[in-house]
Amino acid sequence: MPLNLVLVADTHVPKRARSLPSQVWAAVESADVVFHAGDWVAESVLNEFEQRSRSLVGVYGNNDGPELRRRLPETATVTLEGVRFAIVHETGQAKGREARCEALYPEADVLVFGHSHIPWDTESPRGLRLLNPGSPTDRRRQPACTYMTAVVDAGRLAEVRLVEVSRD
Repeated sequence: MPLNLVLVADTHVPKRARSLPSQVWAAVESADVVFHAGDWVAESVLNEFEQRSRSLVGVYGNNDGPELRRRLPETATVTLEGVRFAIVHETGQAKGREARCEALYPEADVLVFGHSHIPWDTESPRGLRLLNPGSPTDRRRQPACTYMTAVVDAGRLAEVRLVEVSRD
């Protein structure tokens, strides 16, 4: 049975935005599994994700304080329909990222990460898929705020899509 995923990172609420746009919450509520790659900033945002998500996989980021670090790991792994996911906030500089992440996450098929606010979708030579959904609240130098959706079906990741966030 296909699983619908939402990938989000760097929400930075309430520092970069007062709240998440309704489009993002609607995606979260309709997903089977939500990944959040850190920089929640406020514990209340984690609480709301937990309430609105059917299943949540999250990690803390560099802007997350002690209360979030007590509740979340630095890295997490989960296997969905045979696809092995790892999630972490930071992966270091873009140059050499694929090789570095292959070495750090040798058991993963997909690595979800954040930190840069720059969407990223590449594959390493070994086949590790690296996905950064950007940020739904702070586009920095990007043309739009973003998150990602994907589907896991029959043991493979499919339909990975970068979604632009429209402002409420």
